[in-house]
Amino acid sequence: MKLIVGIGGMTNGGKTTLTNSLLRALPNCCVIHQDDFFKPQDQIAVGEDGFKQWDVLESLDMEAMLDTVQAWLSSPRKFARAHGVSIQPEASDTHILLLEGFLLYSYNTRNYTVPDPPGLFDGHVWPMYQKYRQEMETNGVEVVYLDGTKSREKLFREVLEDIQNSLLNRSQESAPSSARPARPQGPGRGCGHRMARPAASQPDTV
Repeated sequence: MKLIVGIGGMTNGGKTTLTNSLLRALPNCCVIHQDDFFKPQDQIAVGEDGFKQWDVLESLDMEAMLDTVQAWLSSPRKFARAHGVSIQPEASDTHILLLEGFLLYSYNTRNYTVPDPPGLFDGHVWPMYQKYRQEMETNGVEVVYLDGTKSREKLFREVLEDIQNSLLNRSQESAPSSARPARPQGPGRGCGHRMARPAASQPDTV
């Protein structure tokens, strides 16, 4: 079973913290950081607002990122070994990929030699976040938003429970009908925090 989990959010919104917590808790789990696919700085355009356009899709080498995702899809075991992830024998048929920064064009993990110029967040980062969020909603992408007023630990537990319930539901769906136990009820059933509905031939995506 393959499961892809997309984790997006505002710049400095806690994506990497949540991703790292899930990475430690989930079996056979690999991660791809969108921030690793920014183009060189000299290829980043300057917009009419006077800021480098880091928060737009064109600033990313999406072809390279998709190639990396495809490498995981083709052979999650090989990908895991190449990235130092040990396969757990008790869950050897389960493979999870975390896409951190998925559908949000942020740059919070890059190292800067100078501070952000005044007005960057209000003048560029926030408007770009709103723009791409609206595009996702317009295109019917199903997104579950986390409550940022909750503690990091509580948010982590909520997302982890949803992922675990998703794995359980998928395993029950693949089992013969006579052998299927009753499905769990309540939040998390059907997998919350879903970022896209996959086609039947694609791995499950949350």
